[in-house]
Amino acid sequence: MKQTILVVEDDKLIRDLIRIYLQKADYEVFTAADGEEAKEVFLTEHPCLIILDLMLPKLSGEEFCVWLREQERNEVSIIMLSAKSRTEDKINGLKIGADNYLVKPFDPDELLAHIEAVLRRTGQFCQKIAYNGLCIKPRKGEVLLFNTQLELTKHEFNLLYYFMENPNVVISRESLMEQLYPYANKLVSDRTIDAHIKKLRKKIEANPASPERIMTVRGMGYKFVTE
Repeated sequence: MKQTILVVEDDKLIRDLIRIYLQKADYEVFTAADGEEAKEVFLTEHPCLIILDLMLPKLSGEEFCVWLREQERNEVSIIMLSAKSRTEDKINGLKIGADNYLVKPFDPDELLAHIEAVLRRTGQFCQKIAYNGLCIKPRKGEVLLFNTQLELTKHEFNLLYYFMENPNVVISRESLMEQLYPYANKLVSDRTIDAHIKKLRKKIEANPASPERIMTVRGMGYKFVTE
C-alpha cells in the first residue's frame, strides 16, 4: 500500500509539478486548490501527509491546519510550503501544528527529502487503508466513514480489514470463513458469513439494499469494490 499525500496549493503549475514529482517517487497523490476542497479531500482519502500552502482562497492554510489539529488528527503530518519567509511566520506555522516548514521557491529534491524525513519520524502513526471515505486503522482498531467513527464487532472489523487489504478481488466464502474462524472446531456455515456481511453493509453502505462497496459475485463470493 503506497503512502498517500495531499497537496494543497492554489497555483496549478506548482500543484501539478509537486504531484508529478511525488508520483514518480511512488507516492499516491491527491490535490486540492483551496482550503475548503482540502477538507473534503482529507475526509475522503485520509492521507498520511499534507503539503500545505498558506495563502489559499476560501480557507487559509493556517485555518485548515487548526481545523485538522482540533480533530486530534495527530497521525497526519503537515509540511507547510509558503512564500512567507519571515522567522515569525515559520514559528507560527510550527506552533499551530506543522511538522516542517519549507519556503518558496523550493527545489523538488529538497521537498522530497523533507517528506522522507517527516515520514521516517511519523509514518508509524499512519498505518491505515482508505478508499472513498472509508478508512480502517488496524493498529488503533478504528474505522472511519468520512468523519464519523463506526462501531464494529471483532468479526466485522476483521472482515472489513481483509476486504480492504484485497480490493477488487473476488473472495470466496470459504476464504472468508478461514479468515474469521481459523481455529473453528466445527463447520461454520455460509449463512454465518452472509450474516456478518449483511450487518457490515448496514454500517458502511449508503444503501445496504443496493451496496456499492461490498458486492456479491453470484456463485463465487464477495468483492470489495474501489474502482
